[in-house]
Amino acid sequence: MATTITAGNATNGAAISSDNTGILELKTGTGAGTTAVTIGTDQSVTFAGAISSSGNQTVTGNLTVNGNTTLGDANTDTILMTAAPSIGGAGLGMGFGFRNRIINGAMVIDQRNAGAAVTANGAFPVDRYQVSNTSDGAYSAQQDSSAPAGFVNSVKVTTTTADASLTTTQQLAFRHIIEGLNVADLGWGTASAQTVTLSFWVRSSLTGTFGGSLQNSAANRSYVFTYTISAANTWEQKTITVPGDTTGTWLTTNGRGIVIWFGLGVGPSASGTAGSWSASELNSATGAVSVIGTLNATWQITGVQLEKGSTATSFDYRPYTTELQLCQRYFETSFNAGTAPANNVSDNFSGTHTLYVGNDGNTQNIPFKVTKRAAASITYYSSNQKASPTANQWQYYNGTAWVDATLTQTNRASDSSFNVYYKTAGFSTGQSNSFFGGWAASAEL
Repeated sequence: MATTITAGNATNGAAISSDNTGILELKTGTGAGTTAVTIGTDQSVTFAGAISSSGNQTVTGNLTVNGNTTLGDANTDTILMTAAPSIGGAGLGMGFGFRNRIINGAMVIDQRNAGAAVTANGAFPVDRYQVSNTSDGAYSAQQDSSAPAGFVNSVKVTTTTADASLTTTQQLAFRHIIEGLNVADLGWGTASAQTVTLSFWVRSSLTGTFGGSLQNSAANRSYVFTYTISAANTWEQKTITVPGDTTGTWLTTNGRGIVIWFGLGVGPSASGTAGSWSASELNSATGAVSVIGTLNATWQITGVQLEKGSTATSFDYRPYTTELQLCQRYFETSFNAGTAPANNVSDNFSGTHTLYVGNDGNTQNIPFKVTKRAAASITYYSSNQKASPTANQWQYYNGTAWVDATLTQTNRASDSSFNVYYKTAGFSTGQSNSFFGGWAASAEL
């Protein structure tokens, strides 16, 4: 029992009944009424219905909320927490954890090119995004400073040689590959497969229906999607909800988990009907707009997000350092930020090493900043310590001048470090020498 105050009494507008339990109930409605608020002897307050509050609110102590929770408006409000929050539950629609399974979705990290354009098949215009061009046309792609509000970068793809007659599996396409470990909780390939939502901002000089797909590592399960660009050269946000695939094999290891394709002109054999899962390799929708088919056509994208559930939430911004480290699991260099890996530049790795066996050369262990997805492949670059250095060879000081190593190669590479061997001449066992050189490590999917 409890002392109760009931609003809506027909006689005097309120009815009060009391006891000695120390519990107070506030009720609404007529007759016996319905409990709206209960205040316990320990000063705990229980609300039976929804709570709507305006203005600043302060909560001292623990706050427990059951059910769905909305804090603020994603576009206009800021949620300020003065201490580190402990938040549980899988369905909390806020930027805690790894809500966005896409890495570098805002296109801010470009370790390979420092903003320069790429044109080759398989090139990465920014970290974690790759261009596939098997057409007879040509393209240029690079990080771009034009972007919708809330973003500072995008990737811009431009057709430099058109191919309007794509055959079979010829294509120009843009893709992002998610590691299986980062989507294991989606349960794809099982009866518990979770729905996901893909959202992104896009702009093109062309209008119409564009296509893309989500695909497994074996390329034998594909979900084709479409989106429409209504106005040329105008940023538009697109949202695609994809039901989880209950069949097929979806890796939950450090291999390819989900491959996301954006078709920019895909041949008939790799195009299909949108809106359902198919047991085939499909990268775009039949009849979709072909960017590679029009000379000087452009297509841009940013704000790419893939998240669990059927609703697209606001973009999951992460600190720059966090995003860089996520990218470095797949690609890392010895060069400073803003410097693309290249031969004969000053931004290079350096050190001093003591020869254990004279002219046999040096072996140097170099740890990675971030553990790699797998054992990395290493590419070496010369420094500018000497005039006209030999490309892809390190340089060392022989006591009178900087000279090229006669061999620079990897003796051992793991996911945490690698051993570089560079051959020297003119030294005795126990002598020390200084060296300069650069490197890039790739463990891409």
